[in-house]
Amino acid sequence: MNQFPAETLSEIKAHLLDEQTRLATRIEELSGQDPFSDPGRTVDNAASDAEASEESNHDRVSALVDELKKQAEDVALALRKIDDGTYGFCTECGSMIDTDRLAIHPTATMCLQCEMKKASAGKK
Repeated sequence: MNQFPAETLSEIKAHLLDEQTRLATRIEELSGQDPFSDPGRTVDNAASDAEASEESNHDRVSALVDELKKQAEDVALALRKIDDGTYGFCTECGSMIDTDRLAIHPTATMCLQCEMKKASAGKK
């Protein structure tokens, strides 16, 4: 099995570690902005329009946090793959993923051809 050059993997790993830190920081920041994270909220007798606003903000923050958590899982998976020597190989066909694709999307798990096949199969 071919392998990516160690220098390339080192650069990708450094980028992914930075991304992991950035995502964790952003998740923490957003979680602190969630109006439902305030323990005093349950005894607050806010007007119904304030309650609706809090719920809307909670839903928005929750959706953003969920997306960031998914990205963090993808980064963690890519880091595990680097460590175990399987990074950069398509999970469908086993071919090496193009380095240009990985430069743009370092958490990619499929080559472009398999990704396109999967996308077109999902449209049917």
